[in-house]
Amino acid sequence: MLTKRIIPCLDIKNGQTVKGIHFENLIQAGDPVALAQKYVEQGADELVFLDITATIEQRKTFKELVTTLARHLNIPFTVGGGINSVADVGALLEAGADKISINSSAVRNPDLIDELALHFGSQCVVLAIDTNFVENNWYVYVKGGREKTDLLTLEWAKEAYQRGAGEILLTSMANDGTKKGFACELTAQVSENVPIPVIASGGAGNMAHFEEVFTLGKADAGLAASVFHFGEIFIPDLKQYLKERNIKVRGK
Repeated sequence: MLTKRIIPCLDIKNGQTVKGIHFENLIQAGDPVALAQKYVEQGADELVFLDITATIEQRKTFKELVTTLARHLNIPFTVGGGINSVADVGALLEAGADKISINSSAVRNPDLIDELALHFGSQCVVLAIDTNFVENNWYVYVKGGREKTDLLTLEWAKEAYQRGAGEILLTSMANDGTKKGFACELTAQVSENVPIPVIASGGAGNMAHFEEVFTLGKADAGLAASVFHFGEIFIPDLKQYLKERNIKVRGK
């Protein structure tokens, strides 16, 4: 059994880390470089850096910030936001990112998944799925959660895997920022239907929620933001908690 990963997420807007509820009402959460360093010291397994307004504002992810962050990290690092081409990915990997995350651009042009997997390898390509439960089903949303599509989440995850995505970053908009727990049923459904790692995101409020998403949700990794940013959960404590419940985690 592979060890489960703990992944803090840094949502970036105008060079600062922010956090909201249901993708809205953003508040400041601190300097991304300082937070990144803190998480490395605490024993985070990976980091995710998302330029959350890049697609909306039709600009590229801040390459300079990625370069700065990479200088302070010695753990795998995923970058997303405004990525539309092989050239965009090449620039971000050159700046120091280990993996990239695509969302809206992949929905708009599914062939992009194939192209990126071919050029850089599946291990580099993370498909981010922002999803919400409406009309009695889970639908994919794009443009930072602002626009609903006709894609069903499970079917899109399957297609992404077939096209070469190496991981799925699954965020439940309904759970995001609520601190009431992950969408475990949805996460399990996706995990059972795609043979690639699924990162669960949205809803972490306490350590038991991570235990639930790793067991009931069958997730390979748990991603969270505010509970880490504001010191509500410390990563060493979380890993010890999970170890005591026979969930395999790395390091501390």
